[in-house]
Amino acid sequence: MRKAILMTLGAIIVVQLGSAFAKDLFDVAGPLTMAWLRVTMAGLILIPFVRPRLRGRTRRDWLVLGGYALALIGMNVTFYQAIARIPIGLAVTIEFLGPLGVAVAKSRGVRDLLWVGLAAAGVVLLGWSPGSLTVTGVIFALIAGACWAAYILITPHVGVRWSEAEPVLLATAFGALVLVVPVLTLYADRLMNPWVWIIGLLVGLLSSVIPYILELTALKTLDQRIFSILMSIEPAMAALSALVILGERLSATDVLAMTCVIAASIGITWTAARQNSSKPGGV
Repeated sequence: MRKAILMTLGAIIVVQLGSAFAKDLFDVAGPLTMAWLRVTMAGLILIPFVRPRLRGRTRRDWLVLGGYALALIGMNVTFYQAIARIPIGLAVTIEFLGPLGVAVAKSRGVRDLLWVGLAAAGVVLLGWSPGSLTVTGVIFALIAGACWAAYILITPHVGVRWSEAEPVLLATAFGALVLVVPVLTLYADRLMNPWVWIIGLLVGLLSSVIPYILELTALKTLDQRIFSILMSIEPAMAALSALVILGERLSATDVLAMTCVIAASIGITWTAARQNSSKPGGV
């Protein structure tokens, strides 16, 4: 289990490092270009290792894959638009309301209202944070959170119909094709900079390929409750990565708000697991 926990923590770290490196290049390439490079590079890296089976697929298979691809690409694009306008740590905190909402919706315990209230307190504190947030940045982060929630809900259905990395490759290919037209229309001149492609490759590795492999391997032996609790520290890791790489500092109010959301996520995950274990046949 220790190895699986380290893999999960490693996935969290590299994802947030990828976000910080991507934001560092926004002035040169723009957030949309970096989102396109992220999915494009991830897809190109996966091509030699994945051979998706396309024949014999049902209409339902393709609809599920389409929903998965829209959620994944929407999450990437809107998150990059959010961190272009507000600090990464706060963007991840707001985005995290998506999976937290899914956890709350699946919960049935009255006690979970405490965790909902704690998360709400964190949101209120973010609203009082002076100068850290913009309306547009918050809206993009909320949309990213909604896409994350959709991603969580649809992924189990994708896993039943598609094997291993097939949906990731096909979703990134879809994103690369959809985004290439606006990117070439708006930012073609910026793609002439070789440094943009180098960082794009790095971001694709850090933000998509490496964490996917680590999480997939970890989940083979790691209890999902522990995995979810570990994922709850993402906002804090995002803030730390942004501080080290970008020099983004958060106020005491920002840190307190982030702590509320993290604590609420851990709490709802823990109580949900206890509720499931108390049911007949629960583990």
